Amino acid sequence: MNRYKSMIETALKEYLAPLSGPHQTIYDAMNHAVSAGGKRIRPTLTLAACVACGGQKEDALPFACALEMIHTYSLIHDDLPCMDDDDFRRGKPTCHKVYGEAMAVLAGDALLTLAFETAAKATLPAERIVKGIQLLSHLAGTEGMIGGQVVDMKSEGKSISVETLTFLHQHKTGALLRAAVLLGGIAAGGTEEELEQLNTYGEALGLAFQIQDDILDVTGTETFGKPIGSDAEQGKTTFVTMFGLEQSGVLSREYTEKAIQAAKKLKHADFFISLAEELTNRSQ
Repeated sequence: MNRYKSMIETALKEYLAPLSGPHQTIYDAMNHAVSAGGKRIRPTLTLAACVACGGQKEDALPFACALEMIHTYSLIHDDLPCMDDDDFRRGKPTCHKVYGEAMAVLAGDALLTLAFETAAKATLPAERIVKGIQLLSHLAGTEGMIGGQVVDMKSEGKSISVETLTFLHQHKTGALLRAAVLLGGIAAGGTEEELEQLNTYGEALGLAFQIQDDILDVTGTETFGKPIGSDAEQGKTTFVTMFGLEQSGVLSREYTEKAIQAAKKLKHADFFISLAEELTNRSQ
């Protein structure tokens, strides 16, 4: 994890190196958001999946950084007053609190567009680059993360079904985790069977991760990535409000076990298994 994270941090700094000129503020805002911290779980999964499918981690680095840029843009926009209206992210002022709403919107837009420029720079066979960009576009878009965000916003203050709640999180949170492992597999030229197991792993991990997020929104500390209790304040239905803390914990472990079973069919299974267990048992 630490080795992968170090590679990712170095590469992100290079991709986001400010250019001189009257528009430099946008780079400041982008870097403020990207450098806010976090475990870099998604890009780490991309590198690990590439290695698990027989590739070199360096081959997947542009895909990994592109994914982290998209993840960060989504957080910038999530935090805006018109969305979740959060003032802090990982203990630091959110982008719009430092640079204003207009610049925060542009910083998110800039990271989204830079992501695809970055992915296109991968030194891979052209068909793998095209396949990776197509997958990333799909899972970050209306049938992926954005689709989940739409359902999230439309569901605020309403009673929703288990099916809607599951759809919401399979898309809003789970889509980028699926993208993370699939991008690594694509970069390595993984087989259809390998990609299928990675997809199953990413989908199950995404739900386990989100359920644990819902639990931590109730039980977490100030070190949690977002303000504690923010979901309740916004009238959101979560796995905890629907099932309670104890049953939510059971569900999280069930999805974690599903991810583990998929991981056992991959090379370097220990990494994927230990990461799934760590995410389920995390306290922040």
